[in-house]
Amino acid sequence: MLEDPQALPEAGIPENAATPSSSATGEDGRTERLQATLEDAERKAQENWERYLRVAAEFENLKKRTQREVENVHRYALEGFITDLISVKDSLELGLRSTPRVEDQSGLREGMELTLRQFQQLLGKQGVEEIDPLHQRFNPEFQEAIGTESVPNADPETVVGVVQKGYRLRGRLLRPARVIVNRPDEA
Repeated sequence: MLEDPQALPEAGIPENAATPSSSATGEDGRTERLQATLEDAERKAQENWERYLRVAAEFENLKKRTQREVENVHRYALEGFITDLISVKDSLELGLRSTPRVEDQSGLREGMELTLRQFQQLLGKQGVEEIDPLHQRFNPEFQEAIGTESVPNADPETVVGVVQKGYRLRGRLLRPARVIVNRPDEA
């Protein structure tokens, strides 16, 4: 048996011929290298998959956040304009309250009432709700107390007068109602 594998060509054995022990060693080394390469490729594939999942989740979150922001822009785009229109509505209501019912002005009053109804319908179509809390319990979330008054037969902390109605746009407070609240009689 030959001891030195380098001596093979000199002994008349071809260079590419392998002895059983050298063949097993070469195959084991190659198998180990292939196994290491495979494990490295699997690790990189797993890292790339996890990176993909994170990016996909971030994209989905961005998509949802953008959709909410667009919905809010659509929902509240008219907020400033409607707030300005509400002051015009207040002026119309004030004018109607201060105008006496006199025969020669009935046409003017009817015209103002019709205009006010159209105004209310327009605001309603845009999602504006009126807050008129008369005779309800005072709620500081939607009302602003501008004074108190002692009214017999009224529950304490009840709204006994509305100076200016409040408004919400699709549930969001535009302006609180300005109210007079009943204070309990002091004995």
